[in-house]
Amino acid sequence: MKRTDVILSAGTLALVLLAATIIAATGNTNEFAAWAWARHHNELSWYIRGLFLLPFCYFAYKRSLWGIVLTVLALATSMFWFPAPEQASPQAVEFLAVEREYLTSDWTFTKILLALLVPVSFAALAVAFWRRSLVWGLAVINAMVLVKLVWSFYFGDTSGGLTLLPSALAGLAVCDAVILYILRRMRKQSSSKPLRQAGQHGG
Repeated sequence: MKRTDVILSAGTLALVLLAATIIAATGNTNEFAAWAWARHHNELSWYIRGLFLLPFCYFAYKRSLWGIVLTVLALATSMFWFPAPEQASPQAVEFLAVEREYLTSDWTFTKILLALLVPVSFAALAVAFWRRSLVWGLAVINAMVLVKLVWSFYFGDTSGGLTLLPSALAGLAVCDAVILYILRRMRKQSSSKPLRQAGQHGG
């Protein structure tokens, strides 16, 4: 791991913590949360969130800690990138209401274990691509999306699951297609390399 990556990552995280401290110290936490949550009703943010898995995997494959940190920060802030919709769909409002109630209600031991699945999943995904194992990485991505969908159907009922389903499947389809294409290209190149070497030795 490069020293520059470590320094940039630490500096970026320090700036984020400083910004969060300023927001908390000035008493703007509730205002910021309300502002961000209103923008989260824009379903465009739902569709782009899954696509952040691609740069995350790329930087993990390149073993760039700074790239991974930037991607995670971009993913975390993407919920308020787009303006709040003038009129959010009733399904989106209902699903986000369930999600907000879940996040703000009492945190039991089971909820804590479920929440830990998020960092554990991203850590597993980073390890898979860091070790250049695209197949395992692909399995982790599909498992992550599957768990998210199971959560949405279980806690948000059928309507909540169906609300999240299109954006989740769209992001998963793009990620699977890109990674499978790269995997196929890599295998094709690795299989043709011995043939070229054999031709050179035979010539």
